[in-house]
Amino acid sequence: MAQSAVPATAVPAITPISLKSIAWAVFFGILMLVLLYFVGAEQGATAVVSGEGVHEWVHDGRHLLGFPCH
Repeated sequence: MAQSAVPATAVPAITPISLKSIAWAVFFGILMLVLLYFVGAEQGATAVVSGEGVHEWVHDGRHLLGFPCH
């Protein structure tokens, strides 16, 4: 009567996150922030590139993501 209906399972070992995977996550995070800047804010008050080139390249993506540009 002392037997359990649920078998005992071993607790899985926690594997540490490697420094390499953290570096990749930081790299892609920065890359996504730069992309978000160019799609959402370039050609505005904080423009890095002069002219309308960047605006024309990301125009449709800007509308797709809901950023106003007109």
